[in-house]
Order: sequence, then structure tokens, then C-alpha cells
Amino acid sequence: MLGTVLLLLALAKPACPSPAGVASRRAEALKKLLEVFGMEDPPPPPAHFKQPPQYMVDLFNTVANADGVTKNPDILEGNTVRSFLDKTHGEKMRFLFVLSSVAKNEKILTAELHLFRLWPRATDGPKRHHFCQVSVYQVLEKQEPDAPGGKKLLAARLVSLQGSGWEVFAITQAVRDWTEDESSNQGLLVTVQSLGGSPLDPPPLQFASSGDHHESKKPMLVLFTDDGRRGASLPVPSFPDLQPQAPILPAKMSVPKVSGPRSTRSLDRLQPCQRHPLSVDFEEIGWSGWIISPRGYNAYHCKGSCPFPLGENMRPTNHATVQSIINALKLSEGVSSPCCVPDKLYSINLLYFDDDENVVLKQYDDMVAGSCGCH
Repeated sequence: MLGTVLLLLALAKPACPSPAGVASRRAEALKKLLEVFGMEDPPPPPAHFKQPPQYMVDLFNTVANADGVTKNPDILEGNTVRSFLDKTHGEKMRFLFVLSSVAKNEKILTAELHLFRLWPRATDGPKRHHFCQVSVYQVLEKQEPDAPGGKKLLAARLVSLQGSGWEVFAITQAVRDWTEDESSNQGLLVTVQSLGGSPLDPPPLQFASSGDHHESKKPMLVLFTDDGRRGASLPVPSFPDLQPQAPILPAKMSVPKVSGPRSTRSLDRLQPCQRHPLSVDFEEIGWSGWIISPRGYNAYHCKGSCPFPLGENMRPTNHATVQSIINALKLSEGVSSPCCVPDKLYSINLLYFDDDENVVLKQYDDMVAGSCGCH
């Protein structure tokens, strides 16, 4: 896949004014590049400036480095994290999330309701509660959720009445129901009760709503999903070392003195297999409007010769070693020398706005050449 991406990027780079045929090839290349990223069309940039949820930004920085390269492949559950903001326009303790952007082939692994707990109200009288019980219900009957069979309990726990901050509730089963039958999505209801289970009116604890509070405190649904994409079965270490590989000459190989263009090309062929930088700039290909992070990344590419005999520094496979011997001894016609290709591939992560302006974190396998070898 990486080789295809490199070719497409080369075609997609803007050039001087060119014939319609080149423009058509550029458009086709960009379309193929979108397919690598699992999209048919690029999402439109948000109509107005939009700040991504801090949770999603922090998650991206935990999962990836500044170039988007995955720090540890085991941090994420699945390969996609989607965030949705509440659509009830500030209705107290009722929440609705529109999940139309979730693909049919995505497997819902975990769903979390994130609510920002506000500072508690002052209470009159000597009696003061230190905890209350917060319950989250899946609404089954929108008009009468409190009627028998009107709601289903999803999560309940004691919450402190001291301080403020985020509270997270697992609501996975409800979201699975909604993605299977979109019409069943009647939203969520949150209640606050005393330790004995009696209603508290007015409730001493409140959560930030979508209409009355700062963008950074709005109710949010976070989905961890997997879309089934998997990369090549190359070895992947726990943390990529992305420093450029130093050129290492094979044993008993000397580099002749050369001059002129033809000699330069000959020298290129004599350079041993190694990794070279390859910058991918999302602004240059017109994607900076919808991609939040990173602004680009170094994909690297492999170039160089795999001369006989293959030393350990060439990271050869057994097959490449045999092929090199057959080629060098001319034991069979039409057998070429081994090729310089990636033998480690790393994933990258994109944080971006989807078609509905929801913020998505998605991990893409096999996007960075971690090291090169003769295969």
C-alpha cells in the first residue's frame, strides 16, 4: 500500500500549468489517495471556525507524536474514535446525539457519555449531602420517559458534590441499538437522586448543557470503533524509531570516484538500500481545511541497491539471500537482484472533521516506512 501512496502523492503534487490530461490524472490520483484514507470525497471544512473537543486533542497527543505516527499500537481500542456533541440545544438532563456518520461496517466497541459536572449549588440548612446518585437512562418513549417501560437504566453510580470536572458513563449497549435501528434513538435521560434514591429538587448537582455553557464543557458522546481495516503483517515495534538510517556499505565494497550526470546516476545505483525522507504536506494537496492534526508527516521511502553478497545490515530475508545468489551466479535466466523495500511499517493517526463537523481520530496502518531491507 505504501508504494501506491508514494506514487499517488507524486502525481498529486501541484505543478506548472499543464494540459487537461495532467489535471485529470491529478484528480484521479487524489481520489485514489482518499480511498487509502477510507473516504469517497474529502469532508468540507467547517463553515465557521470550530474548536475541537479538548478530550480528542489530548487523546491524539497521547496516541501519536507530532507527525501523527503512532507511539504505541495498543493505546487505542479499535482504529477509530468518534466524538459527537449534544443536539438538544440545552434541554436540562436530556441529551441527543446524531450518529448518522457512523459507517455500517464499523463495530461499536465502547461508547462513553462525557458530562461536565458544574460546581454544586449552595444548600440551605444544616443538612448537606456529600454524594448523590447519578443515573443514565436510554429513553424508549420520548414523550413519556417516566412511564412504565419508558426508559432503560444504562449506568448508575455515586458522584461527589465537591468540586467540578468530567464524569464518564459507559452506554455501549444503547449506542449499538441506535446504530442497528436509527429510529430507536430517542436520546438519554440523566437523573440525580439522594443516597436513599429519592429525587432531589432542586438537584444539588448539575451538568453543563449544550446551549448554556462554554464549548469546552458541552456534553459529548465518544465512540471507540473498528472498521475492520488491517495492514500488512510486517513486524511493528512498540515505539517507532524514526531517525534516518545511516548508509552502511556492504563488506568489501568500495565506491569509485565519479563525475558528471551519468556517473551520478551510477553512484545512485551503487548506494546501499536505505531509507530516505518523503514529506507529505496536507496543505499542499488541499486537505488542510478538514484535517486538524497533523499538518503533514514524513512517509519515508526506500531506495538503493541490494548487491551480492547481502550482509546482515541489508536486513535480507532468506528468500532474498537465495535470490541474490541465483542472480549473482546466473544459475537461472530472468532472475533479478532483490529489491529495496520497507521491512517495517508504522501507522499514522489523523484528527479531522467529518462531513457532519464531528471530530474523528482515525488510525491508518502501513503509512510510514520504519526501516528498509532487501526482499
